[in-house]
Amino acid sequence: MAQTKGEAFLQCSNCKKTVFSVDFEQNLRVCPYCGFHHRLSAKLRIDITFDPGTFEECDADLRSLDPLEFPEYHAKLEASKLKSDTHDSMISGRALLDGKAVVTAVADFSFMGGSMGSVNGEKVTRTLERAVDEKKPAIIICASGGARMQEGLISLMQMAKTTAAVSRCNREGVPFIAVFTDPTMAGVLASYASVADVILCEPKALVGLSGSRVNKQAGVHRVPDDFQTAEWAFEHGMVDKIVVRKEMRGTLINLVKTLGGALYV
Repeated sequence: MAQTKGEAFLQCSNCKKTVFSVDFEQNLRVCPYCGFHHRLSAKLRIDITFDPGTFEECDADLRSLDPLEFPEYHAKLEASKLKSDTHDSMISGRALLDGKAVVTAVADFSFMGGSMGSVNGEKVTRTLERAVDEKKPAIIICASGGARMQEGLISLMQMAKTTAAVSRCNREGVPFIAVFTDPTMAGVLASYASVADVILCEPKALVGLSGSRVNKQAGVHRVPDDFQTAEWAFEHGMVDKIVVRKEMRGTLINLVKTLGGALYV
């Protein structure tokens, strides 16, 4: 969303039409003309999803290190902290959803592309394990370009660790709901995100294993125009339902009450 004409107006990055910034924010950062869902910060996503004032952050003390001494990694971490006002690409905690207790983790794409490093994976794992220990439904809102290359194999290990945590939820009968937002890609899609009990997705979100540039390098040809979109994923059975942002909270409330009903008895 590009800014034009001062702070009062914004330009939609999809249809390029100019909208009032106040109307844009009241519409939950969805363009009133084309319906394009612009990205949200993790903190704003928490505010519009859960009951006001009920979110309690967990795991806030976790910090990414630089085990490989990757060039410029420390500087990128510090820049991302200032840009996103968070310490990593995932915020985890507890909250209420229409009065029902849930555990949650919410990704922030503005922090190094929502990449899954050691802290991100640990927060996802703790969220799912917390759901089992406390017998509460787990809701994870995804937004990621994939594994964090600066942490190498340690980042890739998070795929196995988070998926194992999902398996524990399955064994204990604790529901896990994933919400795909733009984008949900690569290592995140290929691990815990795609094995949730229910997968919701915002319209037009980018969903896939590798980006279009990688596909071209691999010689992938003649893909559909809507390839790697929410709509394509829904048509092919990867996504259970596409939900517009204004209806996401209500949809999650219904799912939590239906799937987690026995947990609240």
